Amino acid sequence: MKCLVAVIGPTAVGKSQLALNLAQDFDGEIVNADSRQVYRHMDVGTAKPSNAELSLVKHHLIDIINPDESFSLAIYQKLALETIENIQQRHKLPLLVGGSGLYVWSVIEGWQIPPVAPDTEFRHSLEMKAKKEGGYALYQELQKADPVAATKIMPTNLRRIIRALEIRQATGQPVSQLWQKKPPPYPILIIGLTMQRDNLYRRIDSRVDKMIKQGLMEEVKALTAKSYGPDLPSMSGIGYKQINMFIQGKINLTTATQQIKNETHRFARHQYAWFHLNDVRIHWLNEYDDIQEEAHNLVTSFLAGIRDKQVNHELH
Repeated sequence: MKCLVAVIGPTAVGKSQLALNLAQDFDGEIVNADSRQVYRHMDVGTAKPSNAELSLVKHHLIDIINPDESFSLAIYQKLALETIENIQQRHKLPLLVGGSGLYVWSVIEGWQIPPVAPDTEFRHSLEMKAKKEGGYALYQELQKADPVAATKIMPTNLRRIIRALEIRQATGQPVSQLWQKKPPPYPILIIGLTMQRDNLYRRIDSRVDKMIKQGLMEEVKALTAKSYGPDLPSMSGIGYKQINMFIQGKINLTTATQQIKNETHRFARHQYAWFHLNDVRIHWLNEYDDIQEEAHNLVTSFLAGIRDKQVNHELH
């Protein structure tokens, strides 16, 4: 009985806890769809599941590459689809869990990602332009070249902006037009978690304070000691970038912490560009719902519906 349950929504909304409970209730395994949790040695700043949580439920696609290794959407999608199939073959329920819109929809919608090899020279020229004119200059270039892709990529995400421009350069077509879709051949239930903006911001701020207490500064220092410098895409993520600036004496800790909170608020707002509240495919639950019970009921009904279809198919 092949199927997939996805738990999606903005950062800090409670996806991991819900997925953990559902995996325990329905004999499931979790497939990570957070673009930062794929990196080893980056635990505190990416809010990775704790060792206790990892021991409760099997998690996949966490800690799979080093911070200086290149990783792409195409690689993620291939690994995720293979992992989901493996879980299905073992008669367990795969749960795709995360807030990285590109990762989530590439799997659920079955994007046919263009096989464009990296162009080192072209990338370097754009990186130089970003250093000289600022990252926003590249984003404006993307807005002209591919307005649709620009709405889906954060202006601060240089790596994805450069990749979109690189594909445009190589194929002559906007990357958004090349996102052909061939959805997986099994039913998918999408559960979305949302929250009023003020409440979500409070949760984000509380999580950032907790990260500082749990040793985000020590984590960044340890990464630097392993020669993972601030210029790496992995180290330019929210949290790591600001703590690096603090360590280098460019800003104080209070400023670094506030910047992390502000950038995470902005990131959460951007996630709704991927997960629309009016998307009829998503079963949205908010903080006023009994989330655990309603999610449990959704999965129960979903699985029962698949069984009924299977029985009807076998009878006919």
